[in-house]
Amino acid sequence: MLRRVLLYLSERRWLRKLITRYGPTRAFAWRFVAGETTESALDAVRELSSRGIASTLDLLGESVRDARDAEESANEYLRLLDAIRESGLAAHISLKLTQLGLDVSEELCRGNLERILEKASEYGVFVRFDMESSAYTQRTLDIFGDLRQRWSNCGVVIQSYLYRSEQDVEELIRTGARVRLCKGAYLEPSSVAYQRKRDVDASYVRLMEKLLSAGNYPAIATHDPDMIAHAKEYVREKGIPPRSFEFQMLYGVRRDLQEALAREGYNVRCYVPFGTEWYPYFMRRLAERPANLMFVLRSVLAERRGAAGGRTP
Repeated sequence: MLRRVLLYLSERRWLRKLITRYGPTRAFAWRFVAGETTESALDAVRELSSRGIASTLDLLGESVRDARDAEESANEYLRLLDAIRESGLAAHISLKLTQLGLDVSEELCRGNLERILEKASEYGVFVRFDMESSAYTQRTLDIFGDLRQRWSNCGVVIQSYLYRSEQDVEELIRTGARVRLCKGAYLEPSSVAYQRKRDVDASYVRLMEKLLSAGNYPAIATHDPDMIAHAKEYVREKGIPPRSFEFQMLYGVRRDLQEALAREGYNVRCYVPFGTEWYPYFMRRLAERPANLMFVLRSVLAERRGAAGGRTP
């Protein structure tokens, strides 16, 4: 029921206009979205950098079904790359293939990606291919594998809740690809994904250990204190240098934990979404997995307890 309500609200233009201008959702979303403009996003990058935390920028938008819109999304990313270069800041970028036209045609998507990768390579910027629902997993990996033969400045995301992910991770390790590991937030059927949290977590641990042992600078994307503690203990036991991987977290979530890891000498990167499409994006993220709503609220409470000197859960 909650999922249907959130999806309904995400599609109501009148409500979007009201809330994005006047409602409390805007203030709430601003904790987790770095504003609507490139300037606000770069300000967030500067602030994070001052605390020893790196950034990856995500220009919000996805599920584009018009070729002109897909090309404009690519142009916006090209302007973002110019802005990163002009600012002198070091930041990665993340993008979704459906934002660049994968639902229109693979040829269109590849062409837009090539333009972005070419400029990013010229500027020395790393590009991460985000993973969407399981309907796009194989196509994303195929396109990534092909383009990576020409541009080495790119990596991809793997979701631990998919059954196929262990095989995908082993293949990506074999080819030397850079992987960001996350649990996955889309609502997937039992035919392709683990349904129980403990199974998703167990898969995450298996894949994380494989990547830490043999991967090419893996990104461990989690806010789960147990997963983070396991990663830290694993690299200590195996003698894996802490600088050979990085932890990644979302903008505005567990900022206390991000800073603590950075102080301990670990590489920490913050995923920084921004753009005018923040409202539908924010609502769809909650709708894909309504438990995320409670997760966000628990994260805020946990951070406040940590800041007050309480025990971190």
